[in-house]
Amino acid sequence: MWQPEPGWVALTAGSGTSTAGLWRTVLGGRPVAVKRLVAPTADDPAELSDPTHFAYWRRAADVISANLVVETPGLRASPMTAVEEDEEGITLTSDWVEDAANSGLFIAHALGRFTGAQLGGSHWLARDQLRDRMARVERRGGWPTLARTTVADVADHLWARRAQLLDSVDRLPQVPQHGDPVPGNLPGRDGDDVLAIDWGTLGTGPLGADLGYYLLSAREDFEPLLDAYLLGLPDGVGSREQAAHGARVTAVLTALTRAEWALSRVAGGEGALAGKYRHPSVAPHLRALQRQVPLIEALVDPPR
Repeated sequence: MWQPEPGWVALTAGSGTSTAGLWRTVLGGRPVAVKRLVAPTADDPAELSDPTHFAYWRRAADVISANLVVETPGLRASPMTAVEEDEEGITLTSDWVEDAANSGLFIAHALGRFTGAQLGGSHWLARDQLRDRMARVERRGGWPTLARTTVADVADHLWARRAQLLDSVDRLPQVPQHGDPVPGNLPGRDGDDVLAIDWGTLGTGPLGADLGYYLLSAREDFEPLLDAYLLGLPDGVGSREQAAHGARVTAVLTALTRAEWALSRVAGGEGALAGKYRHPSVAPHLRALQRQVPLIEALVDPPR
């Protein structure tokens, strides 16, 4: 059975069904990160074995083995990564990427430039990520906890319109996307490019989708981030309106889903639900949702 070496510093425990953990260590005098992916078993969800699903278990390793993001514009991987596969899973060893304190505007510009990447037609690239995430939410019963909050009417309206919203972003230009562009996955910088990590959700998606995901954890407001994203777009990829719509739909549906998830975890305890809004596992998601009010209003009452 695979085990981390003694002396490795654990950074995270398993963050998902396929990730056993992440460690930092030094090999040959070089600081490195080691990530362990675990192969799914017959009892695991079928989506882990679906090459087009965002949760596909081995995509991060396939991306590295194919050298797919070593020279891509805007976002790229660290230059040294080793892939070792065994019967139980895969071990990824990569150069440690130091935090460069990238600004949100720099990252948004890089995300725009990344839409011009050439990823080829690999069968294991993620597709329909937002639709698959919403399908997972639907299997879990939707957003029932939000029905007990002050956003109940808005959440109900957007939940009823989710199919229309998903169809609308499917009609947008489909471009390369990192898929999980949170600040922790975009730490480094090399010249004009962001050195990104965790490529397990790499694929294609609606124009603006990566910006929408990033917006939920950004300090900057939507409009300046959108401006920076558009400055990075290659000519002819899409319009401002298309990018803004893709970002809005992605940000709003994701923010509501995260708020539902956080609230549902504490809803069963003693006391009124409103008294748990300041719980440390809930408050960040509610603050992110509050910041999306202008985007929510644009979707609830679109301009005519």
